[in-house]
Amino acid sequence: MSDAPALLPVEEARARLLGLCAPLPTEWVPGDDALGRALAEDVHARRTLPPWDNSAMDGYAVRSQDVAGPLPVRLTVGETVFAGGHPTRELTPGTCARIMTGAPLPPGADAVVMRERTRSAPDAPDAVDILEAAGPGSFVRPRGEDAKEGDVLLRRGTPLGIPELALLWAQGQGAVPVPRRPRVAVLSTGDELCRVDEPPGDGIVDVNAPALALAVRRAGGVPTLLGIARDTREAVQEALSRAEGFDVVLTSAGVSVGDHDFVKDALEALGVKRHFWRVAIKPGKPLVVGQRGGALFVGLPGNPTSSLVTFELFVRPALRRLLGHADVEPPRVTGRLEGSLSKAPGLAHFVRVTATWRAGELWAKPLGTQTSGALRSAAAATHLLHFPRELSSVTDGSHVELVPLSWVA
Repeated sequence: MSDAPALLPVEEARARLLGLCAPLPTEWVPGDDALGRALAEDVHARRTLPPWDNSAMDGYAVRSQDVAGPLPVRLTVGETVFAGGHPTRELTPGTCARIMTGAPLPPGADAVVMRERTRSAPDAPDAVDILEAAGPGSFVRPRGEDAKEGDVLLRRGTPLGIPELALLWAQGQGAVPVPRRPRVAVLSTGDELCRVDEPPGDGIVDVNAPALALAVRRAGGVPTLLGIARDTREAVQEALSRAEGFDVVLTSAGVSVGDHDFVKDALEALGVKRHFWRVAIKPGKPLVVGQRGGALFVGLPGNPTSSLVTFELFVRPALRRLLGHADVEPPRVTGRLEGSLSKAPGLAHFVRVTATWRAGELWAKPLGTQTSGALRSAAAATHLLHFPRELSSVTDGSHVELVPLSWVA
């Protein structure tokens, strides 16, 4: 009889993990350093933008009532208004102003006629013939269309992408309030491991630590490599004791039931409260999550692809929560299966697939090998196909749930 706990469903395990996470303390950083984080507080508009009604086209600013009648209509051109300049005359009946994109509308104007819908008047150099009617507001960008001073511009928790940061810069806001980046320690365990710059001999190059560090950085965290701990309880415990001051501690290997799997024991000896161990998932079943103070400890499986998959499904959402994001669940899209899949019910499989668009639908083709140590299939994968735990087969052409992979370049 095994004393191992019952396997947690993937969704419950992720919910428990996320329940241990909260946005980290706020810091003010330059906008380009805030990319990928989320706002720590509401941001209000400091400026009304645009500050005046302006032209959306190169053309002629007109009074719409002057161009509502039979066409063409000849108008006298009073002045030319450029972007960055200001009009000096009010439009009166029968007059217009030549205007450039972005330039403020003259007083009295309420519409713009595109330059392509006009023609010059050879016999009247100060006039133009309008060939198309223009209603009020035509090709006009109204004052305050983008933002009005005092309005809530972006809400707390809004992910900061390039358009959001551009919106803040347009307000003259160069610094942004965001949760600080999570500090993440990454530790590999195993007697068989060596660094990539060491002669391997009979060993195996440790790819987990550098790969996980890259995944942490791509998810917005700041990784620190703690090296490789050998397969003794003392070595693992000593290495983990050096993880003080980190928000998240990631280990790989040593979390299963083998004679040299000491991570769980070492965590317990260091006062880490274990919240769960073992998830109903393939790859990645021996996942362990614990906490001590404000630090989160996540023990990932040792096989390289298992560690990457469990990072994607569990650690990346946790880092996003620490970074202040409200929506942290892995993204999902619907596709169709090319081929068929079968398994015993009980574990949710996350199958590595290559997905391509055909006839308006995303078709997912499972890669040839799904073993946990095969990095070539991870390199070729574009998505993970969720094969639910309760199902034993999925037939060719079936609709399936796909998780896009963040590690895809």
